Amino acid sequence: MIKVMAERGERDRAFRGKTYSLFGSGAGTEKYYSTVKNLADLFLLRCPDEKRLLLQVRRAGEKEPLFKKRGKGEADPSLISFIKNSLRHALPEYTAGVAGHLRELPPAKRFDDTLTTREEQYHLFMIEIELVNRMYRGPFRKCDFKIALLPHCLRDFRPQCRMVQGDIDAVCRGCTEDCFINLGSLLLKKYGISPYISVERDQESLFRKLKNEHPRIGALGIACIPELARGMRLCIRLGIPPVGIPLDANRCARWMKEAGESSFALKELEELIR
Repeated sequence: MIKVMAERGERDRAFRGKTYSLFGSGAGTEKYYSTVKNLADLFLLRCPDEKRLLLQVRRAGEKEPLFKKRGKGEADPSLISFIKNSLRHALPEYTAGVAGHLRELPPAKRFDDTLTTREEQYHLFMIEIELVNRMYRGPFRKCDFKIALLPHCLRDFRPQCRMVQGDIDAVCRGCTEDCFINLGSLLLKKYGISPYISVERDQESLFRKLKNEHPRIGALGIACIPELARGMRLCIRLGIPPVGIPLDANRCARWMKEAGESSFALKELEELIR
């Protein structure tokens, strides 16, 4: 099944986003995923405790005064420097659009934490997503109720999307075989995960409600890198095991002048959830 779905998913060109593209300078995303996994392995050799490493990756994205405010012992300057230097050499080809985007950002949008994400923070988020997936894949799979939230920009832009409201959020009706929402939904259902098209803006309220209704709930997200990393943090804070796959590029109307379709790695999704 995955071979057929991957072939359908490769129908389009390598997408270029506003700030990042997991295709880098190539035609596929395999190199990106291999690079991020190798980096995570390298950091774990230096710091075998996954929880502590995740903490250091998060601290690396904070300003120095906040380090000091949190107190000694939480931040490891030597490890943080090693992480930053390694990422700086390995990941820039995937974030080539960040500097130009930040220069062009209108003043009214400079208070948006997502739109103002710095290049270094993109790299840290990439590693954070990989580490969270490693840490929470097992707990996620053991959950009694598992949901996935897919973004609008994954839809096939050729026909009019005919999604309908479901019990939690919008659901796909399978209009076209090539739609990434349809492809992702079919794969997720195969593994007992309920897919929804994310329309609900207040995700914290949504997750709190679902947590009350389903104490053993797990959440899978597919989103642009900053939103996926922050969504994972929210789930962890609420006691919900999260996993996720980043969009191959950020091309929705929030980033671009007009929305353009995007994609994600179907093969990576199946490896994560099977």
